[in-house]
Amino acid sequence: MNKNYETLELDKILALLKDECTCDDAKELADALEPSSDFVEVCTRLNQTEDAFSLIARFGAPSFSGLRNINNPLARANAGGALNQRELLRIGYTLRSIRTLYEWRSHCSGVSTSLDYLFDAITVNKYLEDKIFSCILSEDEIADKASELLSDIRRKIRAKTASVREKMDAMIHSAHYTKFLQEPIVTQRNGRFVVPVKAEHRADVPGLVHDTSSSGATVFIEPISVVEANNDIKLLEGREREEIQRILFELSSEAGSFATAIRAGYDAGVQLNFVFAKAHLAYKMKANKPIVNYDGEINLKRARHPLLDREKAVPVDISLGEDFDTLVITGPNTGGKTVSIKTIGLLTLMTMCGLLIPASDRSKISLFEKILVDIGDEQSIDQSLSTFSSHITNIIRIIETADNSSLVLIDELGAGTDPVEGAALAVSVIEKLRSQGVIMAATTHYAELKAYALDTPGVTNGCCEFDVETLSPTYRLLIGVPGRSNAFAISQRLGMSEDVIENARRIVGSDNRDFEAVLEKLEATRQALEAERKTAELATEKAKKLQAKAQSERDRAEQLRKNELEKAKRDAEKLIAQAKRQSAEFLLELEKIKREQTASNATELARKTRRVIKNQLGEMDDLINPQEIAENWDYDYKLPREPKVGDAVIIRNIGEGEILEIKNDRILVKSGMLKTRVKLSDIMLTEKKSKKPTPPQRHVYRTSSRADADVTTELDLRGQTVEEALANLGIFIDKCLLNGIAEVRIIHGKGTGALRTAVSEELRRHPNIAEYRLGKWGEGDNGVTVAVLK
Repeated sequence: MNKNYETLELDKILALLKDECTCDDAKELADALEPSSDFVEVCTRLNQTEDAFSLIARFGAPSFSGLRNINNPLARANAGGALNQRELLRIGYTLRSIRTLYEWRSHCSGVSTSLDYLFDAITVNKYLEDKIFSCILSEDEIADKASELLSDIRRKIRAKTASVREKMDAMIHSAHYTKFLQEPIVTQRNGRFVVPVKAEHRADVPGLVHDTSSSGATVFIEPISVVEANNDIKLLEGREREEIQRILFELSSEAGSFATAIRAGYDAGVQLNFVFAKAHLAYKMKANKPIVNYDGEINLKRARHPLLDREKAVPVDISLGEDFDTLVITGPNTGGKTVSIKTIGLLTLMTMCGLLIPASDRSKISLFEKILVDIGDEQSIDQSLSTFSSHITNIIRIIETADNSSLVLIDELGAGTDPVEGAALAVSVIEKLRSQGVIMAATTHYAELKAYALDTPGVTNGCCEFDVETLSPTYRLLIGVPGRSNAFAISQRLGMSEDVIENARRIVGSDNRDFEAVLEKLEATRQALEAERKTAELATEKAKKLQAKAQSERDRAEQLRKNELEKAKRDAEKLIAQAKRQSAEFLLELEKIKREQTASNATELARKTRRVIKNQLGEMDDLINPQEIAENWDYDYKLPREPKVGDAVIIRNIGEGEILEIKNDRILVKSGMLKTRVKLSDIMLTEKKSKKPTPPQRHVYRTSSRADADVTTELDLRGQTVEEALANLGIFIDKCLLNGIAEVRIIHGKGTGALRTAVSEELRRHPNIAEYRLGKWGEGDNGVTVAVLK
């Protein structure tokens, strides 16, 4: 790896990426990954990683299990060679992995990504996959169903083996042979069934000797009775091996014929595994895609070094190359200066590799042809180089190599020698590199470089903040602010005597004291502004929360108002429905009374009752129509005058009404039959509606009513159309209800059954029919329907 990249620890990032890869070839891609300065290539890499990240977030991660390099077996198969069971299984596992990957992508329907060309390169071969796994059970076993011939051979082997065992079991359990056997067992030698016989009884058991025990006391004899059967088994096993070889060769030929498509699918799977490994790494780092440019502009927002603990690392904001091309970072040791410039370099390299970076969204990264660094102590004993010499050697190399497409990062520029000469050399190196057009960040302790950055356009100071009160760095990087040395303050906090510190201040030149004083004032001003900014941010955030809360309360109140209106409307509808039911019951009761009383009294009573009920229903109908009132309600309305008894008003959430009584700020109002007390704020004055002139009453004298008509319990509908029959049926049921009849008989005839069906459907829907049935024998059978009224 490029030494500069290794110094910035890119190799450790690639090791993390390698761990996220599943297959070996993808791991090799991670090992071989090189940063690219090609703008199009970098954008393509980043888009692929971001699309993989999005797919994982929406649909979960795909599986790459079983994806293995099978190029060599495929090449041999394509050339006509036979593969063994292990190689064919590897091809099967790879085909399964490719198919699983393709099916996962098909579930992500409707999403177009920059990875589609890789998924499109996958060809699913379910035929070959199923054939391999149906024929090969493991690396040592072929399935019986691999071919009919193999199944037949194995069936015969099992039958022969069972026959041999049966004979030998009978032999070892017979009284004649038991005394000759060392043990009553059947075993195998050289693939043939034998029994262990005592050496001295070798001649008593006819057969072939296949082996002798190590002690010589036992000989293993194949009884003569099973020799032929064992020979048959041996022949069948030979045929079995030949059939297995034929099956493997056939499978190898099939795999070879699909070699090109399988290799293309495997290569696409490896590339996808590599891209999704980048996405997994981005997820672990909580990384985002940066905005890429080629103009040398770097603007990192809340960036973290990816190798630091994410929970403990302090995010930093770093800008470089926009308003200035050189950043001089000062601050105490262990304050984070080196980590800051390493973060710049490493995040740039990660972007050029197509990796998302651990920084906030909308961060900017520039691409560079060269990234040159001098970081760390590289003292060399072999080359007799001191730390200073080693650094100078690196800087000379950087100056010779750098150009206007280079990013230069130098740690402790000019350190390791006389401070005066080192500072002068550091300024000279910066000016030389700037003249070559580089973008540069350097760390230093020299006050001269702080002053140089203040006076030179295009160069700015940065510092790693240090808390003097706690004597510890905050690890925050402040751009545009030079760092203070803090040596005197730290010494004083640690308990050094005041006279020693004062003497040190006198020894330090007046220019340096003045400069430190200016820095101290700048730091105080910055902290004050920072505190004011935080206060303003808190106030703004609080205002936004209050505004959101107010809007939420307003929306809730509006929703509550709508809910109350709907509830009132539903309640009113229930009241009206109940009133209508009660009025219907009352009318029926009235008709009953009418039959019992004289005709004149009953008619007059019915007329008065109907009038009262009609008025009540009209008033209740007004209660369920508050929508118009709600829409016209003015929430900023103020009463134009003091209300008085008798005023017509609109009552909030109720409707129109009239004032009956005023008592303090509570008003008794009437709306229809409803009386209630409301607040002044819940009413609006309105004009009374002029009453329509009452038409002159005309006296109508009735001599009869429906109750007077003769009502029978039977209705004959034969010969009528369906429409006529249903109309007459409705009138008939109403008359029967008014006259208190409980059961009726409807004659519709048998015929085609259309009239019977229509009558049954009407009775099923009618609200006043409790039950109905067809007539029984003697009642008219299916030509009659009997109904019971409620």
